[in-house]
Amino acid sequence: MTTFGMNIGRLRLANQHVTRPQLDDPADVVRWLGAVQAQDFLGGLWAVGLRTRGAIESTVEDAIARRAIVRTWPMRGTLHFVAAEDARWMTALMAPRVLTGAASRFRQLGLDAKVFSRSVDATVRVLEGGKCVRRDAMYVHWNAAGIATDDSRGLHILGYLAQTGVICFGPRDGKQHTLTLVDEWLPPVRPRARDEALGELVRRYFTSHGPATLHDLGWWSGLPLADLRVGLEQVKAELESREVDGRTLWVAPSGASRASRTAHLLPAWDEFTVGYRDRSDILDPKYATRVNAGGGVLKPVIVIDGRVVGTWQRTIGKGGVKVTPTLFRRLDAADARAFDAAVGRYARFVSMGSDPFENKGLRPA
Repeated sequence: MTTFGMNIGRLRLANQHVTRPQLDDPADVVRWLGAVQAQDFLGGLWAVGLRTRGAIESTVEDAIARRAIVRTWPMRGTLHFVAAEDARWMTALMAPRVLTGAASRFRQLGLDAKVFSRSVDATVRVLEGGKCVRRDAMYVHWNAAGIATDDSRGLHILGYLAQTGVICFGPRDGKQHTLTLVDEWLPPVRPRARDEALGELVRRYFTSHGPATLHDLGWWSGLPLADLRVGLEQVKAELESREVDGRTLWVAPSGASRASRTAHLLPAWDEFTVGYRDRSDILDPKYATRVNAGGGVLKPVIVIDGRVVGTWQRTIGKGGVKVTPTLFRRLDAADARAFDAAVGRYARFVSMGSDPFENKGLRPA
């Protein structure tokens, strides 16, 4: 055991490759993090891109098109980006628990084993041969096959097929997302035994998200602590444990704790905020509802020196992208300059010039 006396948020930013991106391929970033929440597709692109050296938005979309990254439902019933070779074993490890929890909702909607079996057959007929079909078109096919998609049935069928390893998302068709067959879209990989998969999941999480607790990992993965302890035992020798305020935090040994006063614009549901059950290390609890007002929404945040200092919104117009901050405190001159630089990084990612941001208490008096 060692005493943990440094800035936890700063170390998490470094371990997540936010402060000093060192990877050039978006797939390497996603592989390092294990999974990147991506139900907000454009926000997910930015979450990967801000951690990828020199990336612009098309860099990340290219990684999806070349099948290095895939978007699917591997955990918590929520869309994530995962590396192509990780999609099957992660889904097999974490999705069954989600499906078990959804059983009562399936019954309410009349979705039973027969309906799901017919859905699989209809879906394979439409997609086989390497086809990528838009979701709205797939709903048309299901309805034509007598599989009703109204009353959110379509979305639940979609989730079931993804969480049982039948389908995943392919590249976009214009602004619409397409569906494709996992076995035709992704390369074959060796299946992992459950204990091996648990060990790999624990290793990935604490290496990329640490310092964090086992409860944080339980929230992130949706798996019970008993399972995660099995995985932890396998990789404990590769990690350090540190006691802070009665909590045991796990982290990989790293030299990534040097001071950094850089500012960062993180998207909604970024791994820096969504990846932990306890966010008090990075966010003053009195501002928690201004970031997470309920309903599962986590707003885009402004982070300086490892702490959340506000939220932000973007507006895209003919002149470029405008970022409007809502700050929890006034920034001094150095932090204001760091914020300017963060806006510039985001503007470059979306390949647009940056308009002056709205001045709402950002500049020092």
